Amino acid sequence: MSSLRIFGVVAVATVALSLSACAPAADDTEAAAGDGVFPVTIEHVYGTTTIESKPERVATVAWSNHEVPLALGIVPVGMSKVTWGDDDDNGVLPWVEDTLEELGAETPVLFDETDGIDFEAVADTEPDVILAAYSGLSQEEYDTLSKIAPVVAYPDVAWGASLSEMTLLNSKALGLEAEGEQLVADLESETDAALANHPELEGKKVLFSFIDPTDFSQIGFYTSHDTRPGFLADHGLPMPEIVTEESEGTDEFYVTVSSEEADRFSDVDVFVTYGDAGGTIVADLQADPLLSQIPAIAAGNIVVFENGTPLAASANPSPLSIGWGVDEYFGLLAAPFAG
Repeated sequence: MSSLRIFGVVAVATVALSLSACAPAADDTEAAAGDGVFPVTIEHVYGTTTIESKPERVATVAWSNHEVPLALGIVPVGMSKVTWGDDDDNGVLPWVEDTLEELGAETPVLFDETDGIDFEAVADTEPDVILAAYSGLSQEEYDTLSKIAPVVAYPDVAWGASLSEMTLLNSKALGLEAEGEQLVADLESETDAALANHPELEGKKVLFSFIDPTDFSQIGFYTSHDTRPGFLADHGLPMPEIVTEESEGTDEFYVTVSSEEADRFSDVDVFVTYGDAGGTIVADLQADPLLSQIPAIAAGNIVVFENGTPLAASANPSPLSIGWGVDEYFGLLAAPFAG
């Protein structure tokens, strides 16, 4: 997975309590997985995938797909290794570590996707299904994975599946469609409650950007197809006009415009970017003759997620990251307007 997808790609105990009605204990995993009616057919960008019987061995590729079975009490036999956002270099994000511990499970096989999908490693786990509802699988990758096991690809736009879409597609493939719907409802309620704790954010337009600190000639930002702005929009926060305009003309999750078009960012209330701890990104943005014309930058309404931290990774919302830190996440976005 590219560093841009991850980079410019939430307390688990709370999630476990809120999902107790639908998340079985590890000992009950097999029985829970059999609750669905098979075969089930999943529609996605490359056609349809039919899963004939309940999966006993679940593998996942790409970002966060493994969190759906884990949230429902199913431990995958293999999942993607985290290379950005990990706090202890073990390839697993902290909210996933917490859930594995809750389930009394060992860490699954980790697929290193730094240079693309490791098809051999996936095949070695002998999966019955491969979940990739949130991904950017190419046709060739999908075809290769399909020779190993039935594959759930993304619904329409690469890296464009929302949190709810990913959850519903992946849970349906497990025969747990009703449990997936309840999981989505619980996550939405938890997110809305956390957002209500930060009334300063009401009506605020947030721009998620990535600006190369060595090249201020371009402003890169995420479109409505990306989960970061999409998640906020799903919970009632309006999008900046430039995000709406640029999203209408592309299927890409990330675009760039010239800094000479700085006036197009005039309605942005919060300018979010990524940077190094103790870095000078805020001062540098405010000192730039073009970028400083953006009102949010001039006013200092800049939120910097520290590179490579779990909180930065949680900006890509996922079933387990919500409970881990969504309140802290909203608090950071609201910081420019707090007392």
